[in-house]
Amino acid sequence: MEAQPQGIQHGEFTYEFAEKSNVIKKNSVHLWGFGFDGTACFRKGTKAGPQALREISYGIEGYSPYQDLDLEDYSNIYDLGDFSLSYEKDVDADFLNATKNLQASIDQLDLKGEKQRFLLVGGEHSVSYGQIVSHLKQYPDMVLLHLDAHADLRDGYEGHHYSHASIIKRSLDHFGPDHQLIQYGIRSGTKEEYEWMKENRSLATSRAEFLERVSSIEKSRPIYLTLDLDYFDPGIFPGTGTPEPGGEDFHSFISLVKILKEKNFIGADAVELSPALDSSGNSSVFASKVVREILLLLADGLK
Repeated sequence: MEAQPQGIQHGEFTYEFAEKSNVIKKNSVHLWGFGFDGTACFRKGTKAGPQALREISYGIEGYSPYQDLDLEDYSNIYDLGDFSLSYEKDVDADFLNATKNLQASIDQLDLKGEKQRFLLVGGEHSVSYGQIVSHLKQYPDMVLLHLDAHADLRDGYEGHHYSHASIIKRSLDHFGPDHQLIQYGIRSGTKEEYEWMKENRSLATSRAEFLERVSSIEKSRPIYLTLDLDYFDPGIFPGTGTPEPGGEDFHSFISLVKILKEKNFIGADAVELSPALDSSGNSSVFASKVVREILLLLADGLK
C-alpha cells in the first residue's frame, strides 16, 4: 500500500536516478533528506548536504563497476524530498518536530512485509536518530553498523540531548536484547566512550576484523548502516565539519559493499557532508558515489 510521508517538501533538485514522489511505495527504495545542523559544535554547513547530493547526481554515472549494477535499470527508486525545518532559534524543537514527522512516516508502514527501504541523507549525524529507532522497532534482531570517526556515545553534548555527538547513545536507548552494534573507523572519543566500546565489544579495531564480523552475520539477519562521512580520511574527504586524520578510503567502503550485497541490507543513512567546506567540490562527488552504491544495494536487494 502507498502511504503519505509527513512534514516533507521538495526542493530545487530531484535525485537524477530517482522519480520524484509524494508517496511511499511498496517494494521500493526511497531517498529523503534532513538538512539540519543545529547542534554542530565545530563547523556548520551540513544542512546544505541533501540538495548538494541531488545537484551533483546530474554529473555522475548511474553504473557501478564495483557491483556491476546501474541505477538506470531500476524503476522503483523514489526521491521524497526533505523534512521541513524552520531554522529558528529553538534548534532542539526544530529537530524534534522534523524527527517526529520522520518517525510517523515510517511507523505507519510494514517495512518487512511491504519491502520498503529508505536512505536518509543529511545533515549532521543527529538526524539519523528517528530512522534508526523506527527500524529498531520493526526489526528486533537488527544489526546496526556504525562507520564514523567519532564514537558518538556521549550522553548529550553542549546542552543538546540529541546532539550529533550522542547519536549512538540515543539509539542504544532503544536497543532490545537481540539488537547488535558494530562500530568501525572510530578514532576520536573520550576515555569513557572507549571504555564502553571495549566492555561491550562493539568496536572493530582493524579493517580485517570489521569485514570478518560483518561477513559472519547470518544472511537473513537485517542490517542497517549509519555512515558519518568523516569516516573517510580528510585528505580525500575534507568537506565535513569535524575531520579527523587517520581515516579510511573509498576502497574500504567498497569492500563492505561487496559483503552487504550478499546480506539482508534493509536501510541506511549517509550524513555530515558539508559542501561549502570543500571549494573543489570533490567531497560532494565522493559522497554522491557513496550514495550511488548504497542505493544500488538497497534496490538490488528487493529483487
